Amino acid sequence: MLTAIYDFWYAAFQAEQNSGTDGWAHTFSFLNLFGYVTFRAATAGLLSFGVSILIGPRIIRKLISLKVGQPIRTAEEVHKLAELHGGKLGTPTMGGVLIIASVLFSTIVCARLFNPFVAVCACTMCACGLLGFLDDYTKVKRKNSAGVSSRTKLCWQFVIALIAACFIYFKTEISGFHATAEQIRDNAAGFRLGDLRIGIGEICFPLFKVPIIDLGILIIPFFVLIIIGCSNAVNLTDGLDGLATGCTISVALSYAVLAYLAGHFFMATEYLVIPHNRFIAELSVFLMSLAGASFGFLWFNCHPAKVFMGDTGSLAIGGALGTAAICTKQELLLVIIGGVFVAEALSVMLQVGSFKLRKKRIFKMAPIHHHFELLGWHESQVIIRFWILSIMLALFGLALLKIA
Repeated sequence: MLTAIYDFWYAAFQAEQNSGTDGWAHTFSFLNLFGYVTFRAATAGLLSFGVSILIGPRIIRKLISLKVGQPIRTAEEVHKLAELHGGKLGTPTMGGVLIIASVLFSTIVCARLFNPFVAVCACTMCACGLLGFLDDYTKVKRKNSAGVSSRTKLCWQFVIALIAACFIYFKTEISGFHATAEQIRDNAAGFRLGDLRIGIGEICFPLFKVPIIDLGILIIPFFVLIIIGCSNAVNLTDGLDGLATGCTISVALSYAVLAYLAGHFFMATEYLVIPHNRFIAELSVFLMSLAGASFGFLWFNCHPAKVFMGDTGSLAIGGALGTAAICTKQELLLVIIGGVFVAEALSVMLQVGSFKLRKKRIFKMAPIHHHFELLGWHESQVIIRFWILSIMLALFGLALLKIA
C-alpha cells in the first residue's frame, strides 16, 4: 500500500519536474520516505507490533470462548515435568494466528507484495501455519497432545518445502546473485562486476569469500531440508512461555539486516563480500514485520503465558525463517544465528539416538530446555538465559560478515 502511494507520487513528481511546474507532488514531497526500504521496514515492525497489541486481547478472548485450551501431557508421559507445567492446563493455544495476521497485514501495507523474496517467504509461512493450525485443532478436538500423525505432518512439510525450493531455484529474479569480490578482483578478462553471478545452487558462508560448493539442481533437496528442519526446530523450542518467541526476534532481526545489506551493491560486493541481489532488500520489510509481530505476541506469551502460539505459530515461523535464510544465500549461517533452535533439535536427535542404540539417555529430558528445568532451573531462568544465548549467537553470526 505504501509502495503504491510512493509509485503514484513519484510518477506525478517526475511529471511536474519535466513540465517545470510545482503541484501537489512537490507539496507532498515527504512521501519520498515510502521509497526507502529502511523506512518501510521500521514502519512494518512498529505496525505489526501495534496490530498485535491491539487485536491480541480479542483473539485471546475468542480462543478462550472456543475452549481451545492447550492439552498437557500426563504424568505417565513426562513424570516430574507434569508437576511443573500443571498450571498451564487450559491456556489457549493457536495464538500463532495473531502472529501470522499481524505479519501479513503489515507486509501488505509496507512491502512490495510481488517481490519474489517476500512472496515465497509469506506463502511458506502461511502454508506451514495452516498445517500447524490443523495439528493444533486435532489436539484440541481429541483433548490430548497427539495431534496430526508425525508421518502426515512430515509429508505435508515436504510438499510445502519442495514447492518453495523449486520456486526459489527456477525463479530468475531470485537466482541472479552477483559474484563475490574474490571472483572478480582480477578484471583482466574484461568482465564487469555485474557480469559474473553466483549460481543459486552454490553454497556460501561469510568466512569463505568464494562459494564452498556448487550442488546444481541438488540444491533443491538441500533447501527442502533447511525449511523442514527449521520449521521443526522452532516447534521443538516452543515448550516454555516466550522461549521460541524471544529467539525468533533475534533471528528475524539478524536476517532483516542480512537482507538489507545483500540488497545494496556496494555494501554486499565490495565491503562485506557477500552474495548480492537487487531485489533482496525488500525481504527486510517482511522480516521486520515478523520481528514486530513476535514482540507483540511476546507481550501476551511471556511467563506466565496468557496464550501459546501452538504449532500454528511455530511451524509458520520456522518455515519463514528457513526460507529467508535460503533467499539471502546465508543458509549455513542459520546454524549460528539460529543456534538455540539448532541445539533444541539436536538434543532431541541425540536423546532418541542414544536411547535406541545404548538404551541410555543423555539428558534428563529433551528438548534441552526441559533438561535444565529438571536440573532445578526456574522456567524464567531457562527462558531468559536462552534468550541471552540467542542474542549473543545472532551478534556473533553478523560479526562473521567482516572477519575475512
